[in-house]
Amino acid sequence: MQIFRSTLFTLPLLFALFLLLHSTIAACSDLHYSRFHVSPGVLVRAVELSKTTGRNLAEATVDNSSLILAESRTQRKDPLNNFELYTGGWNIRNKHYWASVSFTAAPFFVIAGVWFIVFGLCLMLICLCYCCCRREPYGYSRLAYALSLIFLILFTIAAIVGCGVLYTGQGKFHSITTSTLDYVVSQAETTVVNLRNVSDYLSAAKKIGVASAFLSGDVKGKIDDIDRKLNSSATTLSQKTGDNSKDIQTVLNHIRLALIILAAIMLLLAFLGFLFSVLGMQSLVYSLVIIGWILVAGTFILCGVFLLLHNVVEDTCVSMNEWVQNPTAHTALDDILPCVDNATAQETLAQSKNVAFQLVTVVNNVITGIANRNFPPNVGQPFYFNQSGPSMPILCSPFHSDLTDRSCASGEVELHNATTVWKNFVCEASAFEICTTPGRLTPTYYSQMAAAVNVTFGLYKYGPYLVSLEDCTFVRQTFTDIKNDYCPGLRRYTQWIYVGLVLVSAAVMLSLVFWVIYARERRHRVFTKSHQDNYAQ
Repeated sequence: MQIFRSTLFTLPLLFALFLLLHSTIAACSDLHYSRFHVSPGVLVRAVELSKTTGRNLAEATVDNSSLILAESRTQRKDPLNNFELYTGGWNIRNKHYWASVSFTAAPFFVIAGVWFIVFGLCLMLICLCYCCCRREPYGYSRLAYALSLIFLILFTIAAIVGCGVLYTGQGKFHSITTSTLDYVVSQAETTVVNLRNVSDYLSAAKKIGVASAFLSGDVKGKIDDIDRKLNSSATTLSQKTGDNSKDIQTVLNHIRLALIILAAIMLLLAFLGFLFSVLGMQSLVYSLVIIGWILVAGTFILCGVFLLLHNVVEDTCVSMNEWVQNPTAHTALDDILPCVDNATAQETLAQSKNVAFQLVTVVNNVITGIANRNFPPNVGQPFYFNQSGPSMPILCSPFHSDLTDRSCASGEVELHNATTVWKNFVCEASAFEICTTPGRLTPTYYSQMAAAVNVTFGLYKYGPYLVSLEDCTFVRQTFTDIKNDYCPGLRRYTQWIYVGLVLVSAAVMLSLVFWVIYARERRHRVFTKSHQDNYAQ
């Protein structure tokens, strides 16, 4: 019973993996941008999280078509609907889906029930005949004796082979499911790291102030609110990932242990049954028959459970592939993995580009308007700080004013190395922030510009990633990887397990029958030979 309960934990495994992915998306879903401005007069935007519950969250025209996932694979008889064909496709929230896929395992459940009842009745009849109608055995057939021994040997070998297949299959299954879990967890952890990186960049944005152009107090308040949401989402995701992964790994370990114990018990049962039968230990044989009778029934039930799991895995892998190939259609996965439409995703990307463009504009205005100009001393700060020496290069904007991609022009420095290049233009400054050596930037101005560049580079780098969370590109890539790298193994090794269980169940079941037959033939043979020897004397 413990083995049966542990194996039943397998069924929620794939659903738990989906929940793990769901927590990844739910913690990061539907990113929007709220406006704020840099004084004087420069408009930039900050990322703001807003929780939503479905794919179509923006007021935009999208493809409202629906897609039934794995439609052809899931057309099975539904016992909850008068055994009509189920046509709802893959949907783990639909009881009719589970009823129909469970019906595929019904033959094994029926076999288990029939075996338990019929063989149990046969055992009762044998016991009644032995106790109430006991008589001395007489005569035996050499052919029946030889055939029962041959079949007993063959079925014992088949049971050993089945145990080997079961043991190998469970090892492979544990390995591939653990690898799949590790991959999903790593994807979630990557999301946590990236969310916290975005939070760090936004926190740095509060300190941006280049040549007296600072963010307003209202903007800083919005950034604080955004940071709280980002950190809350990252913390929640991290906790859910850790808790779910531990629970799933515990289930996997229980399944592995249960199957190893089952394989060992069935192997020991087959070996001892054969040994006791050959040695004529009838009382021990009949004791093992009773134990085997119960174990075979339970093993047939496990055959059905793993056949059900195998079909669910097949359905899920097909569904993931179809979902990836139809990004705008409504499917049963929408409730588990909410995504926004493409219009919202494009708006998010446009806003992240605008942030980068506006901050580059701020920095370049300082370079061309202050740092590279030679103001007279009477102008005063922040324009005059005794700047001198060769002109410093301006920052390369990755986008045109219309936010289309652009390449860097000659004389521009790129975002990733701008701070390194500009360090050569930093002078030594007095306590009054006046350059005492040649240079175009004071250390203070340099640190302000470096902060602006870092935030710009962070938003430029993570903008597309945030969009991938919005439009479920992230999840689609994850599903594609699972389909290509893990689904073949999951399908193959769940099949190995239920084939091994079927082989073990059938072999031990037939072995039990031939234990009884061979024990009877051996008793008759011993009795006959004994009487023949007495007659000869």
